[in-house]
Amino acid sequence: MKPLFKGKHFITLEDWKTEEIEKLLEVSADLKEKFKNNEITDYLKNKTSFLMFFEQSTRTRNSMEAGIAQLGGHANFLDTSTMQISHGETGKDTAIILSSYGHGIAARNCFWRQGNKFLREMADNASVPVMNLQCDLYHPMQGLADLMTIKEVKKKTENVKVSIIWAYATSHKKPISVPLTQALLFPRFGMEVVLAHPKGYELPEWVLEKARKNAEENGGTFKVTNDMEEAYKDADIVIPKNWGSWVSNQSDDVIDDILESNKHWKCTEKMMALAKPDANYMHALPADRGNEVEDSVIDGKQSIVYQEAENRLHTAKAVMAMTMGDK
Repeated sequence: MKPLFKGKHFITLEDWKTEEIEKLLEVSADLKEKFKNNEITDYLKNKTSFLMFFEQSTRTRNSMEAGIAQLGGHANFLDTSTMQISHGETGKDTAIILSSYGHGIAARNCFWRQGNKFLREMADNASVPVMNLQCDLYHPMQGLADLMTIKEVKKKTENVKVSIIWAYATSHKKPISVPLTQALLFPRFGMEVVLAHPKGYELPEWVLEKARKNAEENGGTFKVTNDMEEAYKDADIVIPKNWGSWVSNQSDDVIDDILESNKHWKCTEKMMALAKPDANYMHALPADRGNEVEDSVIDGKQSIVYQEAENRLHTAKAVMAMTMGDK
């Protein structure tokens, strides 16, 4: 498999042309089929990737670790609390050193106004591709898997109504990176995108401007509403997920008055009934069951969350194979 994007960083899908993303999806589908058929895919034989995590992970860590193993390589998991970063070592020094030890660096750093800057600092100084495993602004690995899943299920992306909907949750103050990535990405593929949230949970204005531009240039649409029912109405795909009020409130507090006043923003069977009969429910997981969504919805026939989660493996493998390979 020819690594068409050798050395290219994967910080945000905004840095990747539409045809490049399409190629990643093509490779993802091929790797998924080969995985199903137990075919050997040692495209990264003897390659090493360093996986740096500033916080917890299930799907991202395991899709990357399993993915590179299935590509014939090896991952070094790095809990950053045990690295010299915790004593103040810079992203620059870390990137230069790790580049000399292996063939790829991937990091998750979701700290508000820090994560993306840290990844950019590493990318500016690394001699190997740097991959974003989620930061305060972007989650390109999730976005790519979401796009793959929609194409698999709906067989198209043009004129598909996708609603990105804020939902109530109390587990922790979540980053805005998932809805932000979806808002920028989906209009590029001709989707009719609705972003719905209560007042106080806005995404940055530059995101909305760019999403509208992406829609205009690619035959999609992009709309923002504070009406939850409007977002569910006639939707093909609904993605009800919590995100924090980081844009207007930088406090780390999870529960506050604005959150508690919006408990009704929940994905229920009643809400799903407003969508099209063949509508699908998606979520990046983990879902805050009982708060974000009723069990009967996430466990129901319209839910495709496990297909979406599985695709994290295949898309991660595509990104690594296309950026870290030699031949």
